[in-house]
Amino acid sequence: MDNARGPLLQIGLTGGIGCGKTTVADMFAALGASVVDTDLIAHSMTVPGGPAMAAIAAEFGPAYLAADGALDRAAMRALVFSDPSAKQRLEAILHPLIRAAAEREAAEAKGAYVIFVVPLLIESGNWRGRVARVLAIDCPESMQIARVMARNGLPEAQVRGIMAAQVTRAQRLAAADDVIVNDDGIAALAPQVEALHRQYITMSSRMTGLPLENL
Repeated sequence: MDNARGPLLQIGLTGGIGCGKTTVADMFAALGASVVDTDLIAHSMTVPGGPAMAAIAAEFGPAYLAADGALDRAAMRALVFSDPSAKQRLEAILHPLIRAAAEREAAEAKGAYVIFVVPLLIESGNWRGRVARVLAIDCPESMQIARVMARNGLPEAQVRGIMAAQVTRAQRLAAADDVIVNDDGIAALAPQVEALHRQYITMSSRMTGLPLENL
């Protein structure tokens, strides 16, 4: 695709923990979207020798590094949930790096449009102005808790603590332009994803000036 003819449509995909963001993003990718996952980018920043590790070590000390030099995620998770200032200090290191990497990936995108997967899109504030539309993946809170407990082996109290650090379900839905409901399995997801894919293809065609068949 010749992206020089115009910018690709950019969508911000978000949702609470356990709502199924990755599942939905993978379905969009299978249809031809370029997916930029900020969680994967963040993880790449904190592996051994990752670009954020020197600054994290200097800011927080060796207690938050694993034996191989990667971020000790359990230790850091416990710290940021107990100390809001630590969370802000970590974000000050990670967010600029993540933003720059996400922009590089988007600039190289070959798909019909770009989907940024940003778990804390609403909370971060600056992402809303960078995307054309916000897509929220939604499910009942009881389902979120059950999924995360089963997937991650976390106790219910910890899952609820993670959810409490995110915007409420009502706030997320109010901020969304589009909503996909993920409460009834893949079969129920597919038609929702396909309908939005067609909408996004049409919007991207208008933005780029490219005919639909060239996207």
